[in-house]
Amino acid sequence: MPFRSETVPSFAFYGFGRPNLFDSIFGILFPICFIGVLCFFLFFIIRGIRQWNKNNHSPRLTVDVLITAKRTDVSHSSTNSHHSSSTSYYVTFQVESGDRMEFAVSGADYGKVAEGDRGKLSFQGTRYLGFERLY
Repeated sequence: MPFRSETVPSFAFYGFGRPNLFDSIFGILFPICFIGVLCFFLFFIIRGIRQWNKNNHSPRLTVDVLITAKRTDVSHSSTNSHHSSSTSYYVTFQVESGDRMEFAVSGADYGKVAEGDRGKLSFQGTRYLGFERLY
């Protein structure tokens, strides 16, 4: 009698028999979602590195400016028993040509300036370096 090999049916699923609909859908959607989330994080990491590199290769400039606006952005987050908030500070500067640039600044720098102040703005690409008010 010739040797007869037993083959595993094609519908066997990790030794548990025939898969149900959940196993089939999960087996397809989980890798797709995982790859999607991974791509999402990689996109923002690469974008941040590119912006950092572009700023580092930009010249450091100091220009005469007028402060035209100040604003804050408060974000709130909460869990079951913990509430927190974070405040970002922004100042809009106008150069002599009329162009405006908005930079994120520290809370200390935000508190030291007022709309209508004139001075010298130092920046590198999109990176705020400082503001010196002219009296």
